Amino acid sequence: MGDDEGELFHVKPSRYAVELAERYGYLPYMIERYAEIFGERLLDFLEACEKPLRRSIRCNTLKIDCGSLARRLEAKGFKLRKIPWAPHGFWVEEEPLSLGATEEYLLGYYYIQGAASMLPAYILEPRPGERVLDMAAAPGGKTTQLAQLMLNRGVILAVDISRRRVRALRSHLNRMGVTNTVVVRTDARRLVKLGPVFDKVMLDAPCTGEGLIPIDPSRKKSRTMNDLRLLARLQVELLEAAFALTRSGGYIVYTTCSIAPEENEYVVSQVLENHPNLAVVEPGVDVGLPGITRFRGVDFDPQVGRCRRLYPHTHGTEGFVICLLRKY
Repeated sequence: MGDDEGELFHVKPSRYAVELAERYGYLPYMIERYAEIFGERLLDFLEACEKPLRRSIRCNTLKIDCGSLARRLEAKGFKLRKIPWAPHGFWVEEEPLSLGATEEYLLGYYYIQGAASMLPAYILEPRPGERVLDMAAAPGGKTTQLAQLMLNRGVILAVDISRRRVRALRSHLNRMGVTNTVVVRTDARRLVKLGPVFDKVMLDAPCTGEGLIPIDPSRKKSRTMNDLRLLARLQVELLEAAFALTRSGGYIVYTTCSIAPEENEYVVSQVLENHPNLAVVEPGVDVGLPGITRFRGVDFDPQVGRCRRLYPHTHGTEGFVICLLRKY
């Protein structure tokens, strides 16, 4: 990691942060950092994390058109509303029965997926015939979405290190009718020997999951500052591998379900510093706040301002950060 690691990864919480941590059930170091990220909107964020998020689904056009799916679910009493930034996404406003127990779900007509989680695949924009790598693919939300956007043409190499999660990945690929994907259980960092063979790479990196607190409140206390440091180092290694595996002119989406700058803009900045032929480019979406370019006295590469951040209190979604990079 860079020389700034010590400044970023050593946090002394203020008295105010400690008080808020006790009130909302967080570890104090988290609140201290959130205070810098959100400023006067800190309480808005904390209050939003106390409320459950709206559920959302992604229609699988490999098997059904979205209009037909909506009509089928609405006939069963579901109330759906289109997600503006997700062409195949719907908010589920009313859920008369479990989304995972309908005939339509079992037939693979939709995937239960967070609204923010749908964005990375649209931003990567895979096309039929391309070679695409999904570096941390399980349980399959983004892999099945990539295949859908590619019309099941071309090839996806879907990689995950977990045997248990790979089983879930294979199950979802089968349910959703995906036929252009090869699944490999391995550490994605071992793939660098293949060389720059992929047109596009998706790296939904392992992270602390700080953006998932509205879904899983246990994350308020499940990760320490040392976890954050270790994960940031892993993320740098994975993004370096993504760079090595991407052809010149190709694209990488780096994304996490964490709102931590230490796991997002800082990681991207570290890799940009090593590769002058890598750049952050503006994503083709109209949603999200700009990336953070300075945090806890540390200046990041100004390019990371082109990343996109989504939050529960501003977008009604899980917390997510997405960066689109191009290798020249």
